[in-house]
Amino acid sequence: MILAATQFAPVAGDVDANVRTIAGLVRAAGAEGARVVVFAELCLTGYEPSLIRDSPALVLTEDDPRLAPVREACRAVGAAAVVNGPVRTAGPRGEDGAGGSGAGITTLVIGPDGSLLARYDKQHLYGVEAEVFEPGGADGRFTLDGVRFALATCYDNRFPELAERAAADGCAAYLASSVLGADNDSFEEVYPVRARDFGLHVVLGNVLGPNEDGTGVGGAGAWGPDGERIADAGSGEPGFVLAEVG
Repeated sequence: MILAATQFAPVAGDVDANVRTIAGLVRAAGAEGARVVVFAELCLTGYEPSLIRDSPALVLTEDDPRLAPVREACRAVGAAAVVNGPVRTAGPRGEDGAGGSGAGITTLVIGPDGSLLARYDKQHLYGVEAEVFEPGGADGRFTLDGVRFALATCYDNRFPELAERAAADGCAAYLASSVLGADNDSFEEVYPVRARDFGLHVVLGNVLGPNEDGTGVGGAGAWGPDGERIADAGSGEPGFVLAEVG
C-alpha cells in the first residue's frame, strides 16, 4: 500500500483555506496512487492553541460541513485522509463547564468513501495545550485493505508505550501527525527509534511556516521498520512524499 506524508503552512484560524489545501493534496497524492494521506497536527486551524481557546467557532465536529471538500476529495481518488484539528468532545472542561475549548486535539480519519473511519484524541498534551484541550483516553486504530494502522500526535510519540501497544495490536504502520521545528530532535531520536524498536513503518505529517510553537521545518516522510528513512519531503516546499507499506 502506498501512503503519502504531507507538509504545508496552514493559515492561522482559516479552516476553509486549510481545508482547500488539504483537499488538493488528497487529490494530488491519490492521483499518484496514495491510499492513505497523512497530515500534520492541527492542520485544520494551524497550530494556534491560544487562538483556538479564544475562538469557539474554530472547534469542529466529527461531521462538520466545513470538511465536505476533504470528503469529496477522498471519494474522488479512493484515498483516506488523516486530518487533525480541534474537535468537540462529549462535554466542556471542568465540572462547572468553565475554561478550555471543550475540544480535543483530534485526528479524524476520513475513509475512501468519505465516511469517518476513526477518531483519535491526543493523549499526552504539551505545555499550553493542557490549558485549552481535553486529553484523550484511548488508542487510535483503523484498518484499510487488510493493513492495520495506529494513530499518534506529536508529543504522544515521546511515550514509547503507544508504539509498543500498536505493535502488540498487529499494526503495521504508525501515523504521526506533528508540529516540529528545526531544533526538534524527534527526526533522529523519536521516529526512527519507534520504527526500529517495534518493527513499524512510521509516517510523519509535519508543517511548514510560523505557528504558536515556532516555525515548522517540514521533513514529512517515513521510516521503515529498520529505522531507516525511506521518504523525505525536504524542508523547502509544500507538498507530499510517497512511501510503500507492506
